[in-house]
Amino acid sequence: MSLFEATHQAFALLLGGDPKLWGIIWVSLRVSTLALISAIPLAVAAGFMLATFSFPGRRVLVILLQTLLALPTVVVGLIFYMMLSRQGPLGEWHWLFTQEAMILGQAVLAFPILAAMTLSAVQSIDARAAETAKTLGAKPLQAVWTVLIEARFAVMAAIATGFGRVLSEIGCAMMVGGNIAGMTRNITTAIALETSKGEFAQGIALGVVLVILALAVNFAMAFFQGKGISR
Repeated sequence: MSLFEATHQAFALLLGGDPKLWGIIWVSLRVSTLALISAIPLAVAAGFMLATFSFPGRRVLVILLQTLLALPTVVVGLIFYMMLSRQGPLGEWHWLFTQEAMILGQAVLAFPILAAMTLSAVQSIDARAAETAKTLGAKPLQAVWTVLIEARFAVMAAIATGFGRVLSEIGCAMMVGGNIAGMTRNITTAIALETSKGEFAQGIALGVVLVILALAVNFAMAFFQGKGISR
């Protein structure tokens, strides 16, 4: 099959509403979104604390966090595979080769990106913002919220970057999800499988979806940033 024929067939699958194809897309969106939502609260809190508090070991934690940004996805997959296997400490959960395992692994992958970018965002905010809020009678949590509002565009960028990271990863999803049709097969694992079989149409279709999702996230970011600047 030529590239032109494969591309034509790919768009036919997309526009024709192929249930198998859209099922794969749904798994990816569900798993990645839930993983991101799970990671955001703890990651943003960790980034804020590292940016605003001084304590013994802080520098080590910052270095460790920055190191985790380059953590290979397959290593995370291997760790959770061993932990979730029958002999592993989390084997009783029976999560191996399930969407729950994929969500857990992808949340861990998103965490360092969200935390590190929140750390940088909060450090870039004038330190007097929190003090001013407290002077005006704000409670500690309200002061924290004030700082995060000031850094909202950078935090939104962190969330967008984290979403892109988990949506496009393959190593962790393959190892803990098992690439099971109709259950844990997502966009990236399906692309790898179909390409290995020489079935390029579905791979191209799913690749197009990944690009469209990336563009949609970035256009949304630009829109909200533009709205904020125009105010």
